[in-house]
Amino acid sequence: MAADTTPQALVRVYEPEKDQWQPLTSMPTPRYGAASFLRGNKIYVLGGRQGKLPVTAFEAFDLEMKSWTRYPCIPSRRAFACCAATERGFFSLGGLQQPGPHNFYSRPHFVSTVEEYDPEQGIWIKPTRTSRMRVKRADFVAGCLGGRVIVAGGLGNQPSPLSSVEIYNPVKRSWEYAAPMPSPRCSCSPLQTPNMLFLIGGVAQGPSNAVEALCLRETV
Repeated sequence: MAADTTPQALVRVYEPEKDQWQPLTSMPTPRYGAASFLRGNKIYVLGGRQGKLPVTAFEAFDLEMKSWTRYPCIPSRRAFACCAATERGFFSLGGLQQPGPHNFYSRPHFVSTVEEYDPEQGIWIKPTRTSRMRVKRADFVAGCLGGRVIVAGGLGNQPSPLSSVEIYNPVKRSWEYAAPMPSPRCSCSPLQTPNMLFLIGGVAQGPSNAVEALCLRETV
């Protein structure tokens, strides 16, 4: 964002040999707080915010053509949702549902929404009863291990941050619990490796310096 918090659409690439940042074609949708994933020669950008408003835009930048492509928007508008990507598709998970324009008396509430985009079909797959997360949460960590989607921690319908961890099987389209986080937190910084998902820092009762990692046995 700019100094006045206006969302930006700027795209820059760093060239180590020249030690310079070079401008590229701007994003079609200005935003901040978006999720990005590299797949092949494309950088996919999902969600984000414009001020306090969630963004549903889903776009990709082609590194060879130096151009942007728009994809179908994320079906529902949620603040503090998290995104993950597997080889099969892209996921928009959880978040805080804002009251709609025709429902002003409703309060924002945590949701267990799971929306999956299938790149082969070019559509967002209709969710099922079992595809929803077991715990409603927002501001958590999402990642992928062994082809499965992982969600950990965050904020939910309790006073303190969550410790629960869930694993989603895209083939069965269902969730199961994993070992809980030793240090319940929200707002963690994730670091993904091929076999481990690190959760760094975040907020518990105050700022946290905890560093923990989840490892699935079958991925070691």
